[in-house]
Amino acid sequence: MTSLKRGHFFTFLCLLFTTNALNAQEYYKESNHQFILTTEGASYLSRLPMKCIDKEFPYKSGITIEDSNLVTKPKNYHPAFYGCFDWHSSVHGHWMLVKLLKQFPGLPEAGLIRASLNQHLSAENIQQELTLFTGDNKSFERIYGWGWLLQLQNELMTWNDPLGRKLAANLAPLSHYLAAAWTGFLPKLVYPIRVGEHSNLAFGLSLSYDYALTAGDTALQNAIRTAAIRFYKKDKNCPAGWEPGGYDFLSPCLEEASLMSRVLPKAEYQAWLKQFMPGLFTHPESIFTIAEVKDVTDGKLVHLNGLNFSRTWCLYHIAQQLPADKAKAVAALARKHLTSALPNIVSGDYAGEHWLGSFAVYALFSQPGMK
Repeated sequence: MTSLKRGHFFTFLCLLFTTNALNAQEYYKESNHQFILTTEGASYLSRLPMKCIDKEFPYKSGITIEDSNLVTKPKNYHPAFYGCFDWHSSVHGHWMLVKLLKQFPGLPEAGLIRASLNQHLSAENIQQELTLFTGDNKSFERIYGWGWLLQLQNELMTWNDPLGRKLAANLAPLSHYLAAAWTGFLPKLVYPIRVGEHSNLAFGLSLSYDYALTAGDTALQNAIRTAAIRFYKKDKNCPAGWEPGGYDFLSPCLEEASLMSRVLPKAEYQAWLKQFMPGLFTHPESIFTIAEVKDVTDGKLVHLNGLNFSRTWCLYHIAQQLPADKAKAVAALARKHLTSALPNIVSGDYAGEHWLGSFAVYALFSQPGMK
């Protein structure tokens, strides 16, 4: 470890131990029926990926080992995204750090975060990451990881900062590759993927569509819009009562509705939603109950804490496309989920903390008027 890295690590440990004593209520405040992240909360959340961004093990790899060249440490083929247990968690951990820096540029940890982002997202590291997406690994991290990588690029492209511009340029080769991979893959996909975990198609497309709009990538926009309409336009009466599944961190019904809110005009969307999820118009307060977690140390069961956050962002996205009276009720349901979910960001177990903070941040900044 170099002297610079040792100094950063020592500083990080000092900050970590002085702030872990804070209570969850100090991480956010309520104002005008919204939850506002405090500087203390942003500091705490930034420490979650910073605590694992350089943590090589334990690591869950999703690669196909084609030959002995990949029988090596994950860091050797994932020099940017080798920490935080798996590739996609590392990617959205980087996304969260960028998001928090944009919103809280004066964070005490800002210098450490910027140095870490600059080191991880170097042009050389991204080129090395890109080399893996070939042969039997051309579908690596499809769908979830693809979506989060493009969302990371979206965040960098909208960061008015020299470091943001530099890192966006560094990440561009991988972003362009995945955007093109989406446009090649979607026409070949015969059926939608309706699950509550990583391969949920609607969520991956939502993240990627946001990037496509920012990047002005009309080919990707059209591919996603065409796929969404082909897969979901005729859907009716989504079985919301079947949710959640025991391992879900995404809602199949709500993620689909959130995606369609992006690709359909408002009036057309409202008509579609009435057919797809009529309960949101008749009894939104009871259509989804808060998901319960009984063991935060179980990596699968703790997914349900993430579900409460992901339901939050979907419901807020949906509410934006509804008439005022209906939007108010749907937003109240979103707030109910967010109220329940926020205390879980301080659970303290690695099974959740290596990824759950990103869900909290994404949900918080999905509230009306927040970006």
